Amino acid sequence: MARRDVLEYPDPRLRLRSRPVDAFDESLSRLVEDLLDTLRATGGIGLSAPQIDDRRRVLVMDLSGGAAAPQVYVNPEISSRSAPGLVEESCLSVPGVVANVVRATEVRVRARDAAGAAIERELSGMEAVCLQHELDHLEGRLFVDRLSLFRRLRIRAAARRRPAPVAAAGATAREAGS
Repeated sequence: MARRDVLEYPDPRLRLRSRPVDAFDESLSRLVEDLLDTLRATGGIGLSAPQIDDRRRVLVMDLSGGAAAPQVYVNPEISSRSAPGLVEESCLSVPGVVANVVRATEVRVRARDAAGAAIERELSGMEAVCLQHELDHLEGRLFVDRLSLFRRLRIRAAARRRPAPVAAAGATAREAGS
């Protein structure tokens, strides 16, 4: 499929809520492959559809470094959270920023896989944290929203000073962010 450009903060498209997936078709399969290709190319551990400018409720995770099959969650919902902890996070959409936030370190999630089959999993540790981080993206939230107002203002100011990303040669208008 294709590696896609990752939207960067403060792009307003990152603030849009995603809509549930109702068609488990070729278009969804292409989206999942694009998410996985982009995730692999960036070296990240999780990526959600809004980060590549798609409004569907889809996220992928691969915390195994390629040693295991990546996890795909369509229309994910957390049914329980426990064991809150202070965890260090970063984000492909907020490059250069690392901060501690409070997240549950144990969650139960219900979702569908890419073929539409129901799944329910209990996640802990970094898997639980990553899922919550990506789920925030589906709601139009970023991990920096969980920081103090002062820290958010500093991050926003730094992001506005950052040069705009240059589209890759041969990129389509959609991939270039227009």
